[in-house]
Amino acid sequence: MKILEANAGALTNYEVVDFLRSKGAAIDSTRVLAQVSPSEYKVYDYLVQTAACNQTREHINEFVDKCKIYGLAKAEVLNIINIRPTSIIDIYTIIEEGETRFGDETRFGEVSKELAELVEKTLPPPPTDPESEAGINERKEETENEEHNVETKVAHFTFLRLLGILV
Repeated sequence: MKILEANAGALTNYEVVDFLRSKGAAIDSTRVLAQVSPSEYKVYDYLVQTAACNQTREHINEFVDKCKIYGLAKAEVLNIINIRPTSIIDIYTIIEEGETRFGDETRFGEVSKELAELVEKTLPPPPTDPESEAGINERKEETENEEHNVETKVAHFTFLRLLGILV
């Protein structure tokens, strides 16, 4: 792999998901075959539960284009895309010194409301697919069952040693 431009900027969560998918990351049991490290899978597992897994480049580009009229910093736009805030309060926490930049608190409130509506219209919501959640829950249950089985075996072994059956 060749680095074309070092430190080109921050990535959206969608871009990270897209990159990991291109390396072979997926929600399945054949993870051994993919060229993705365990830590990258943890990132992938987290991000597929966020709005990033439903976003496309078109969604992001449309949102960025429509945000230009507000004069937001790149980091603020990136945070809005990644967090996908849908309430005015969430927008307030992302935009720095909004009251100063937009004139007064009333105007900042209007801008925050417009941005929240823009997020609702242009960026898709997080997944609510019970199947994908069920798959993740199944893996958690399998891990918990494996841990329980190990604990049970250790307890049996300890009990048998106490009885003097095993030396």
